[in-house]
Amino acid sequence: MALIPAGEFLMGTPSSEIERLKALYGVKRDELFAAEVPAHRVRLSAFYIDKYEVTNREFLRFLAKNSGWLPGKIASSYDNGKYLEGWANGEYPKGNRELPVTNVNWYAAMSYCHWAGKRLPTEAEWEYAARGGLAGAEFPWGNQPADPKLANYGKSNFGKPARVGSYARNGYGVYDMAGNVWEFTADEWGSYSPADASDPISGPNIFTTMNFDLIRTRRVIRGGSWGGSPINLRVAYRDSHPPNGSQPFVGFRCIKPV
Repeated sequence: MALIPAGEFLMGTPSSEIERLKALYGVKRDELFAAEVPAHRVRLSAFYIDKYEVTNREFLRFLAKNSGWLPGKIASSYDNGKYLEGWANGEYPKGNRELPVTNVNWYAAMSYCHWAGKRLPTEAEWEYAARGGLAGAEFPWGNQPADPKLANYGKSNFGKPARVGSYARNGYGVYDMAGNVWEFTADEWGSYSPADASDPISGPNIFTTMNFDLIRTRRVIRGGSWGGSPINLRVAYRDSHPPNGSQPFVGFRCIKPV
């Protein structure tokens, strides 16, 4: 894990930037950036974050200790029918050991992190870690435009996740915060508040109780994926996903408070 120091940052995007961003990325739709507005100050306590997305190898260790999360064992209300699609007899596809685990839902991601003595990051923690100490930068590596040498996204033409750690780490020593797979966060999807905040989380906080019956709303996902565009790779970009939504382009990583 990488240590992320306590600090304060400007989360999101000022509304005054939307026209510039539309011109920069050659798009005409305000709504592509509207969820990032308004920018607001956030203060965070120090935490550790996984340097890499959780891999198939690591998730298999979890399944060995938590048989209730094997395919066919979890409650139907917690999945869309695609959970661990591509696995056979409880094993990931051959050769995919160090690829990020995908086709996992939010509930399984929460359970894995809890089992590991960690938790899912809030979206504020995720964005702060993704910025790597670079205030105002577009991407984890800075303002250099997206390029297949920097991240796995649509233009890379892989059509699938790459081995974790295949691209350069950011300033905090964290890998793959742009592209490869979208990453679940703990937060409920919704609009930003303009108010300053300290260690914020939106929606019910079930880190301790793990009461999944309280969670049915869409969750924030971050980072873009192997099929995404440069806009999705931006550290401020937000999207959402249903908590039962296992898909081949969504994975996760964990954090641990200091």
